[in-house]
Formats: sequence, C-alpha cells, structure tokens
Amino acid sequence: MNALRGFALLLLLQACGEGLSRLLSLPIPGPVIGLLLLWPVVQWTPLREAVAAAAQLLLNHLSLFFVPAGVGVIAHLDLVSAYGMRLLAVVVLSTWIGLAVTALTLRALLRRTGREPGHE
Repeated sequence: MNALRGFALLLLLQACGEGLSRLLSLPIPGPVIGLLLLWPVVQWTPLREAVAAAAQLLLNHLSLFFVPAGVGVIAHLDLVSAYGMRLLAVVVLSTWIGLAVTALTLRALLRRTGREPGHE
C-alpha cells in the first residue's frame, strides 16, 4: 500500500510539473520540474518512505523498461541499418563526454570539500 501512495505522489508531482511548465511556458520539461518539486517533499519521512517503496518496486522491474526501446529498434531496423555507425559513434562519444563531465565535477566537489584523492 505504501508503494501505491508513492506512485500516486510521483504522478501528482509530475502532473504539477507539467502544469507549471505549460502554464508558465517554461523551456524545462514537466517531469524535470516534478523532480525538483519532489526534492523538498522527500524531506518529510512518511512521504520519503512511500516514495522509497515505489522506487524499490520500479528498480526491481527495471528490465521491463527496456522492452519498448528494443521493440522500437526492431520496428525501425531500416533506420538502424542506414545510420547505425553514426548512432554508435554518437552513443560512444556522448558516453565519454558524460564520464568526463562526471569525473571533473566529482574532482571539483572533492577539492571544494578538501577531500581530493591523493591529498590526505
């Protein structure tokens, strides 16, 4: 029952985020605004436990979320065969860029807190 409350809360916050995004004509997607709205909500323990129960349920079945992507790839094999190498290059390059940005951000945060590796 707690997971159901968590799902309801997540959907409510996503809907609020979508409403704010459209109402204020913001260039930020509604789900992102909903995620920002979730941040203060999870500071309250009863709501945090409900969201955690919903999150755990979603994580337990995470593999199911890849089924639509796999079906999409199969449905558009002609595009994959035509642009496959370009898609592969973009995926590899964006992964490397994401890793580099994450590493640089972590290094900057560790430096700011005085816990940079190798300087203990």
